[in-house]
Order: sequence, then C-alpha cells, then structure tokens
Amino acid sequence: MRRREFLHALGAATFVGPSAVRAQQAGRLPTIGFLGANTASSPQAEAFVQRLRELGWIDGRTVAIESRWAEGRFERAPALVAELIQLKVDVLVTHSTPNVVAAKQASSVIPIVFAAVGDPVGTGLVESLSRPGGNVTGLSIQANDLAGKRLQLIREVIPNVRRVAFLAGNSVSTAAEVAEFQAAARTLGLEITRTDIFQPDDIAPVMESLKGRTDAIYVQTIPITYTNRVRINTLALGARLPAFAGSREFAEASGLMSYGPNFSDLFRRAGEFVDKILRGAKPADLPVEQPTKFDLVVNLATAKAHGIEVPQKLLFTADEVIE
Repeated sequence: MRRREFLHALGAATFVGPSAVRAQQAGRLPTIGFLGANTASSPQAEAFVQRLRELGWIDGRTVAIESRWAEGRFERAPALVAELIQLKVDVLVTHSTPNVVAAKQASSVIPIVFAAVGDPVGTGLVESLSRPGGNVTGLSIQANDLAGKRLQLIREVIPNVRRVAFLAGNSVSTAAEVAEFQAAARTLGLEITRTDIFQPDDIAPVMESLKGRTDAIYVQTIPITYTNRVRINTLALGARLPAFAGSREFAEASGLMSYGPNFSDLFRRAGEFVDKILRGAKPADLPVEQPTKFDLVVNLATAKAHGIEVPQKLLFTADEVIE
C-alpha cells in the first residue's frame, strides 16, 4: 500500500520545528514512515494518527504519512524499511522488535521511534532506557512483575492449574519473556513449557499437540499470533484449552482473558515522540518510556463455553467484561 490516510484531516498546525522546516524548504511536507507489523486499519495505528492530529500534524496538510504493512511476516521488514528510506522520510515509526532491528540496521541517521517492543536494552536497540543514544527511542512494554501478575490471574481463574504452555514464535524478544514466565512460575509452583509457531500452517498441529499436555495456554503478543488470533482462539476452544494473552484484542476475539499494556495508549504516546522529533529533538535525548495503562479483559462467554466460573472479585476489577 503506497499511501494510507488513516483519518480525515482536521485542524491545522500552529508551529513547525526544525525538522519540519527543513522538509518544507525542500519543497515537500515533513514525512513520517510508518511500518505496521500486522495489517492495515489497526486501532493502534489509528490512535497514533489521532494523537498526531491533536498535536497539529495532519496527513496531507502539515505532514505526509507513508505506511507499509508486514502482515505478520518478519521477513518482509527489511524490504519495507528500504522502501520507506528511499522516500526520504524524516522519522520512521514501527513496533515489534524484528521490525525495529531491521530499521536500525538500515539507517543510523533517520530518527526511529518504536511504539512497543519487549526488551529494547537486551536486544541492543538502545544503550539504556534513560539515555538511548543513537537514533532510536520509543516505548517499551516491559513492566515490573508483569509475568507474575499474568500467572496469578491464570491461577485465580483456574485454581488447579499446574502446567501452562507458552505459545511463542520467531521473535527475538521471546526468550526473555519466556525466562520471565519461568522465573515467576517457580515461585508459584507452576510449570511453563514453550511451544513455537513459525507460520500459520503450524497453528492447528501445535494446538492439537497440546491437548491433554497442559492446563492452559498463554499466547505471546507477536505479529503472527496477533494476525491469527481468531484462529488460535477457535482451536483453543475446540481443544478445551483456556487461552490467555497480553493484548485485549485476543480476549475480544474469544480468548478467555487478557492482561497487559494498553497498546492504543502506547501508540498515542509514540505520536508524542514523533512530534518532539519533528520539532527538533534528537532520539538520543528522549528517554525510553514504559507502560502506564494496563487492561484486564475477561471474556465471560468463552469462560462459560469452557465451563469456568470466573471469580466475582476478578470480574469487578476487570476493565472490560465481554458477555
């Protein structure tokens, strides 16, 4: 997709910074390159563009947004990044560690903002959270004891849970997240086993292989699982495997429960990073930020289909209960 206008233009910018001025002096609008890890028209991408509009950056009027979509396929990232770089974008925005890695490998000059990655320091994207260094900064989805909180929630819903399968994929952030789950599981007396999917055709045989071998599954939020979340949840229900995840879209797609950062909020905040950079800030001087909003979503209809009675206390504390 060569160009995508997410929302209709509203309002006008009242101030443009040095990066925008340089672009306008070159006879063009300042340009934002957006590489989505999944498919077009996601709520997160719309939240990003909405925040830009609120800050005065309106696609087609005060800024140009060039978008590309990896559709859950990490191997497409280098070519898509190259397309955006050829367009001489002023800032490149993406999410998911492999896409950010591809962007960083392609350019050490163009400012890069990541809307959501798992471990930006451990994967070498930034030198530290407080002083990123280089041309990359953004928002991490790391949070203290997030794995422990998720496992505690699984235990609340399934009191006799003993084994949890971690459904992962070909993501460079997987190992760190699995390690966090395993460390948290040891303190709770649970067993975590990792199972990978690398392509959509892997999903059905993997789900079949987990029957009778685990009490629940936790689905890592990565492009391949996000794109195929309806299929994963359908097969999990058929296999009588309660499915948990870190993104609310999984629960909305008939997963049992989700708990994790509010991704739309992270993408809105990514818009604020872009605003600062277009007004002259350097990525090296913008500390990496962490989640401040978390969502607990319970799908009561799916719980009933599994024969699970969700504790009332959990329903009262949930941000959303899907009937």
